[in-house]
Amino acid sequence: MHQKWPTLTISKEQGNMPTIRFEARLFKIGSWTLLRLPKSASAKLPSRGQTMVEGTISDFHFRTPLEPDGKLSHWFRIDNTILKAANVAAGDTVRLAIKPVKDWPEPDVPADLKSALVASPQAHDLWQQITPMARWEWIRWIRATNRQETRQRRIEVAISKLKAGERRPCCWNRNLSTEPYVSKNGVLLEPTQTTGAQRLKRF
Repeated sequence: MHQKWPTLTISKEQGNMPTIRFEARLFKIGSWTLLRLPKSASAKLPSRGQTMVEGTISDFHFRTPLEPDGKLSHWFRIDNTILKAANVAAGDTVRLAIKPVKDWPEPDVPADLKSALVASPQAHDLWQQITPMARWEWIRWIRATNRQETRQRRIEVAISKLKAGERRPCCWNRNLSTEPYVSKNGVLLEPTQTTGAQRLKRF
């Protein structure tokens, strides 16, 4: 069960954070197309953990969370919306301009967590009160396992902690990758082979 990665078109960049410009090559892991930031670009972000950014890729404006790769950088999924709108594909080298933003969109709450929250009004009330960023953190912690029994246990622990008034999960390494489909032991997997000529797509 994978977290939905939101990609939102936007009218303009916001805030006063400096723009980070870089080039990176798109690659595949399984059926996903991903982009990994160069470490020099990642180092300019305000957090080693998950960070929300907005910017452009081939003139297409987007907003998405950057997930840590477990190797001192970040990555994000290039979903079909970006692939089509930016006219890019795995194997392309693209130019990006991004900047961190403070406003986080609402996460897509997994069905098993949603059911557990509905069953516990006290936990649900606090879930509604915490920030969207905190909700993202709970979901990241819950999903960071390939074992269904571990995931279920984490949901139970999350509900218990929310009922006790705890607003964020504690005692875990936020700098690791938490998407099991493309990561192992908190580290982003290596790219699968791509075919076709490499292209440079400008922003």
